[in-house]
Amino acid sequence: MELGYELNGQEVMSPLAPSIVYAADPLFLASQEELRALLFNTARSTVPTRAPSPSIPENHRSRHSRETSPKHSSGFMRLIVTSPRRLQYLQNYIQEIAPWLDMFDMTRTFQKSIVEKAKTSEALLCAILALSARQLERKQHMKESFESLELYQQSIRLMAAMLPSRNIELVAIAVILCCLEMMSASARDWRRHLEGCATLFEAFEVHGFSGGMSQAVFWCYARMDLCGALISDTLESTLLPLEKWIPSGVNGSQEVRAVFRRAKSADMWANYAVYLCAEACKLLSDRTRYVELGIRQGCDATEFSTRWSRIWDDLQSWLQERPLELQAIETIAAKPFPHILYIHFAAISANQIFHTSCILLLNNRPSQLRLGDSSLTNALWHAKRVCGISQTNTHHGCAKSSHKE
Repeated sequence: MELGYELNGQEVMSPLAPSIVYAADPLFLASQEELRALLFNTARSTVPTRAPSPSIPENHRSRHSRETSPKHSSGFMRLIVTSPRRLQYLQNYIQEIAPWLDMFDMTRTFQKSIVEKAKTSEALLCAILALSARQLERKQHMKESFESLELYQQSIRLMAAMLPSRNIELVAIAVILCCLEMMSASARDWRRHLEGCATLFEAFEVHGFSGGMSQAVFWCYARMDLCGALISDTLESTLLPLEKWIPSGVNGSQEVRAVFRRAKSADMWANYAVYLCAEACKLLSDRTRYVELGIRQGCDATEFSTRWSRIWDDLQSWLQERPLELQAIETIAAKPFPHILYIHFAAISANQIFHTSCILLLNNRPSQLRLGDSSLTNALWHAKRVCGISQTNTHHGCAKSSHKE
């Protein structure tokens, strides 16, 4: 059964809804496992204490040469452009998918930089074509079309040939293929791929402040990681530990807030909302494990209350310190949901994430805490604003949060 919902009068396929036939395809399952193994093997081979990577085997040299040859890759791009179907996939990626992935990135890394790099990387190009093909298959209810699977498999094969180079593009390819899996499999299955991405980020020492393409790819991954934590309903935190999201040496909530503030970017302040929501998920996961599963990791009632208050205060500071780009240009009271309009794309999802974080905390508030009577302490008020933001703003990226809530 396909899952979907209405947004502004149009049917939208849920990015979390599994395509059962596709997800059960033995070729897809085998490719998933192959990719997962590749990611873990690549991560392990980049650990500094391990022996140096072996030289490229003779039978792999031609493939590696083709992969890194601009001339060959440019020819491959020309083949794509002259194929009507593949050209449609490329256009769909640039026009429809990349803006969603770039929602928190005004520099449009996925729409510009990654497409530019795809001119000289067949593996990267196949990854974006596979993602685009899968999105069209879901959107057009093409249950018997599996061209995305062919492209997915081809990207994995080409990715394997890239491994000796330890190219940072491997991280981008892994995240893009993870987006495809998010559209195609159950949350449990694509969360397993997120594990591979997490190990790759650690191995390449990529975090939310790495700069350039790496930074943009990281935050795309981080939003998926957060989505997985939200789906778990307080049972799981993010796969990549939060200390790996920020530069080493940054400790404590004040230092974390300072490093986001120093970026002087509306995009990074939006990413800070993602970080705070991930903190809320970790707190609730720690508490659930302590209370229900008997895992004694220290989140007793006192620690829970202390951490809860600190995250709540950080969220209210996030709201008060939002730059103008993240503030609504118009808010109109209406029933059942208010109309809240934003210009900056990152503002749409960032504010939804803020409200979602507040709902999570308010629904799990320590009984001894008193917050006063205001809209900000009313979970239903926050939920209505999440839905109102989705109804008022048409960007595809804002559909996720309202569906979850």
